[in-house]
Amino acid sequence: MDPSEPSPDDLTHLRRCLELAREALEAGDEPFGSVLVGPDGAVLQEERNRTGGGDQTRHPELDLARWAALHVAADERPSCTVYTSGEHCPMCSAGHAQVGLGRIVYAGSSQQLVEWRREVGVRPGPVLPLAINDVAPGVPVAGPALELADELRELHTRAAGRRARDDS
Repeated sequence: MDPSEPSPDDLTHLRRCLELAREALEAGDEPFGSVLVGPDGAVLQEERNRTGGGDQTRHPELDLARWAALHVAADERPSCTVYTSGEHCPMCSAGHAQVGLGRIVYAGSSQQLVEWRREVGVRPGPVLPLAINDVAPGVPVAGPALELADELRELHTRAAGRRARDDS
C-alpha cells in the first residue's frame, strides 16, 4: 500500500473525524474534526472546530497540538497520529510541527476544499492554502481519503449555504 494513502485502519479514525465535523457544523462552527491517537493506537483526545464564537484560531488540529503539549510526553509525541477531516492549514501545520507530533492523516485536502468552496461562491480565506509539507516538511502525511470526499464535500456545501444565509 502507498504510504501516502490512508489505510483501512486510518479510515476508521477518519470516519470519526467526519462525525466530529458534522457536530461542529450543527453547533454553528466550520465542519472540521480531529482525533489524536497514541503510539499504542488508543484515542487520546478528540476535538472539533470551535470558530463560531469569533476566535478563528480554534481549529481542532491546533487545539490537539496544545493538548498534546500539556498531556503527552515529548518523547511519545512523534509516535502519535493526528487524524483530521481536512488537511491542516498553515497555522495548524506549524503548531503540529512545533509540538513534535508525528504522522497526519486527512480525509480532504486543502486543494479539494478550495475547489469545493469556489464552486459554491465562497471567497478564498485570508491565509494561503499551503500543503502540510510546505510548512512542516518533516511530518509524514497521508491523504486525501477519496472514499470520503462526497460526504466531506456535502458538509462544506452545507456550511457555505449557512454562511450565505447569515450574510443576507
